[in-house]
Amino acid sequence: MFSQLPTPALDPILSLTVAFRNDPRREKVDLGIGVYKNSQGETPIMRAVSQAQHIVADTQKTKSYVGLAGCEEFNQSMVDLLLKGTSVLDRVAAIQTPGASGALRMLGDLMKVAQPDTTVWISNPSYVNHKPVMEAAGLKVKYYRYFSPLTKQVDTELMLQDLAGAGVNDVVLLHGCCHNPTGADIDFSAWQAITELAVKNGFTPFVDIAYQGFGDGLEEDAKGLQYMANQVEEMLITTSCSKNFGLYRERTGAAIVIGQSALAAQNAKGKLMTLARATYTMPPDHGAALVKTVLQDQALTTLWKQELSEMQQRLLNLRQTLCNELRNQHNTSQFDFIESHKGMFTVLGFSPEQMGTLREEYGIYGVGDGRINIAGLTEKDIPYVADAIVKVSQR
Repeated sequence: MFSQLPTPALDPILSLTVAFRNDPRREKVDLGIGVYKNSQGETPIMRAVSQAQHIVADTQKTKSYVGLAGCEEFNQSMVDLLLKGTSVLDRVAAIQTPGASGALRMLGDLMKVAQPDTTVWISNPSYVNHKPVMEAAGLKVKYYRYFSPLTKQVDTELMLQDLAGAGVNDVVLLHGCCHNPTGADIDFSAWQAITELAVKNGFTPFVDIAYQGFGDGLEEDAKGLQYMANQVEEMLITTSCSKNFGLYRERTGAAIVIGQSALAAQNAKGKLMTLARATYTMPPDHGAALVKTVLQDQALTTLWKQELSEMQQRLLNLRQTLCNELRNQHNTSQFDFIESHKGMFTVLGFSPEQMGTLREEYGIYGVGDGRINIAGLTEKDIPYVADAIVKVSQR
């Protein structure tokens, strides 16, 4: 049965972690996989999450099934985190999923059932998993122009030109904040313009927001999404707790549907649960239990928000320090765009060959498309990384 299978291609990001781990050099830096690290190069358990773990361990009385939708208190917490204060709370439904990738697949499957000829428009470039997940669900995928290789910013004019061609059978997938892989975000006026096109042309917005709190702040990062939700009849949302709660391995996410009515949203939820039953049955509980515990305890919520703000500020400081190093020690403003990007990632504009040189000659691991994870830097790494970036850029 299996002898006819072709040799699979290595995952372009996860394989870097293995290569980094096996690299014997002492001077090496992992800027590949998207995880946050502190000044010691560790991915810490947040203090609020650590305290929540003790509470869950002391109070949880059973390990029985939680149900197809996962933890409903967690689901409501995710809806509140993203949509509180909007006009859609009476026509929204959510299920807990195994991470945001699980949410992407569940909503992809839902679209395939509800509207089999759906085309999903994704940004060029986009998160590496967007295209394969949508295609695995049986949907067509189309790209819209997004990132200018010249300016290293969003080309809003070209983006809007392309999205003007999306219609009633189309879904437009947007990054809620901290665009992956580029770090270049659309501004609020672009959110308004895309919303206007959605209302006019009838396409359905789909917002993937995996980094809420890492860009401009917890509330600020949801403003574009909230504006859009208030204006459109239907909307799809995926969200993740991997980054802003540090729950990477716990695979904690949610799929959210805004319907034309409360009944439509509940029907969508019912179908999502049927699809989940045929896929993984129900999501793991531990991460959701931790998030629910944090968000239902005022003191823990305050602590979590403080920690999240510190992480966001550290990302800003890393960007500024790297750019200062490049300007002051290497007399180049070529990489000033790094300072304007948001969240964990930046695209350097390097070719795959240059990224290979960074890896092979300097032990600096980034993705072949030029993406580096700013959150993978430690302060002591910055002079070495800046020096390598400049040297490779000159080849």
